[in-house]
Amino acid sequence: MSEILVEPIEQYGLSKKVRTQSLFSKIGIVGCGSVGRNLARLVSASGMEVIFVEVSEEKIALALREIERELDRQIEHWGMTPGDKRIIMSRIHGTLKYEDLSGCDLVIEAILSRSSELTTEIRKGVFKNIERHVDPNCIIATNSTTTIITELASELEHKHRCVSLHVLTTAKDARVVEVVKGLYTSEEVYQAACKFVKLIGKTVVPVEESPGLVSIRIFSVMFNEACEMLMEGVARKEDIDLVMRDGLGLAYGPFEMADRAGLDKVERWMDNLYKEFGDMRYKPSPLLKRMVRANQLGTKTRKGFYTYDETGRKITQTIVGA
Repeated sequence: MSEILVEPIEQYGLSKKVRTQSLFSKIGIVGCGSVGRNLARLVSASGMEVIFVEVSEEKIALALREIERELDRQIEHWGMTPGDKRIIMSRIHGTLKYEDLSGCDLVIEAILSRSSELTTEIRKGVFKNIERHVDPNCIIATNSTTTIITELASELEHKHRCVSLHVLTTAKDARVVEVVKGLYTSEEVYQAACKFVKLIGKTVVPVEESPGLVSIRIFSVMFNEACEMLMEGVARKEDIDLVMRDGLGLAYGPFEMADRAGLDKVERWMDNLYKEFGDMRYKPSPLLKRMVRANQLGTKTRKGFYTYDETGRKITQTIVGA
């Protein structure tokens, strides 16, 4: 009788650890403001567990309420079922502790920094906190567009694992993610980051390290020109937005887009770009600065270039700058 060889089947499969990394089963997010919330919802809807870090229980509760509210909007428009919503929410958890990021395959920094001067140092501190509590194989990413990933990674022990992933969330149907490989980023980490982008249903756009990447550099110049035309009286803001939407096919006009992003955030983007390049085309418009000083920041304060209800829907037209 011929001898029957029996070999354990496990050796032909993937280990649990490898499976976890290849599937990106647990994703961390630091900062759950508007960008962090959109990321959490997007990642959870793609079947991954999400753990986000915030600074208070109140901010955690607010983030979860806002995510639920957005999912309810999708239900109202037949975009999903109540069952889908329950599944998505069951995968999202908030915490005050960086320790809870342990076991994540990828952690994305998405904090809101109020000071353009301090933003790099603040993000460096976040990166260091993340590194203290995650596995050496965990990828650490930033969603920032104006902070250089090489600089954020420069003080870490495992610099090679850092990458920039700018997930565009202002336009509802945005399908692209700008992916930046820093000076220290390994090819393996870069390819894994690109795989993650595809897993969440987005298209990878490779971008060289440059403040503002593609999206914010172009938007900043367009927005400044729109403000200039508005101040010159060339056209009303409503008509400028209309031309860009219906004439050039953008999802939103420049003033609508700025309101959705947050005028304070737009000002920080432009301040950072002007500081980096010294080019006047990036210098924030006086109109933008005036509105930020008045705390008219767009949808989040319910008043910007337009006025909004509590759900973020535009309800009236204002006279600001017109």
